[in-house]
Amino acid sequence: MNIYLVCNAGMSTSILVRRMQEAAANQKLDHVEIEAFSVEILDEKADMADIVLLGPQIRHMLGDVRKLVAGRCPVELIDMKDYGTINGQKVLEKALKLIN
Repeated sequence: MNIYLVCNAGMSTSILVRRMQEAAANQKLDHVEIEAFSVEILDEKADMADIVLLGPQIRHMLGDVRKLVAGRCPVELIDMKDYGTINGQKVLEKALKLIN
């Protein structure tokens, strides 16, 4: 299962990814891969995504990203509070709920 976090440069989400990976490991979710990268790289990876989560700083690109993904998987915004507090557990829970 591939959870992709997308932001402007792929840097600001890296700490959140680590927290999400820790939460997944604690839950023994070995089948979950979590990765962050810039929105420019998404077109190369969209076919492998089970969900795409956008950082709040690029919320204005939500419609464009949904068009790019073309319904192959859910595309949602990361909650600003969860992003700001780097709540990996909560973002992971949201992603898994949206996938299922």
